[in-house]
Amino acid sequence: MRQIILDTETTGLEVARGHRVIEIGCVEFCERRPSGRVFHRYLNPQREVDRGAAEVHGLTNDFLADKPLFAQIAADFIAFIDGAELIIHNAAFDVGFLDAELARLGPDAGRINDRCAVLDTLKLARERYPGQRNSLDALCKRLAVDNSGRDLHGALLDANLLADVYLALTAGQGEMSFAAPVVSAATATERLSGAKLGSLRLLRATAEEIAVHESRLDAIAKSAKKPALWRELQS
Repeated sequence: MRQIILDTETTGLEVARGHRVIEIGCVEFCERRPSGRVFHRYLNPQREVDRGAAEVHGLTNDFLADKPLFAQIAADFIAFIDGAELIIHNAAFDVGFLDAELARLGPDAGRINDRCAVLDTLKLARERYPGQRNSLDALCKRLAVDNSGRDLHGALLDANLLADVYLALTAGQGEMSFAAPVVSAATATERLSGAKLGSLRLLRATAEEIAVHESRLDAIAKSAKKPALWRELQS
């Protein structure tokens, strides 16, 4: 599975008032592992950045003045995300802004949901931690993800942090259940005696299944800040 962890920065909070995207940061994962491919662009929004927004991300009008327009990078952006599952925190915000940018290109550009499935980690976190703060900073603290370098918001920085948060949310040790139904000795003997030995097959994990397993162990070790118990038992 190809996944893109995505974040944007904008000139302000209200897309309906014409605010624009000024930074896009994307990190590609394949089978829950970083592929090493990223997409990162700063953009000229052709409008002023709200002071409140600039205080959050630090991107100024002067800095953005010589950056490309969204229309100039749209083809590369679409090619990067096309067909992937997008992982976004508070997805409605980013998707709304990106759809508005695509709409300015004309009807042939389509919308984000025409090209990608979207998973909202804010919704995922609210289901996991109801009634608690579920901002990216709060989740980093709760899930032991180091965000000490996040003095200001940044699309690529936040996409990398969200990648760690997503892995912890979806592959934490608390999610894994090793419990199995209790079967009596008599029942087990009966099942074995009724089975034909020649019909039993040895199934080996595929490379894809091994990669997912190793990714889970990596996430467990990172969240717990110590080696996963499974690896200690294997050593």
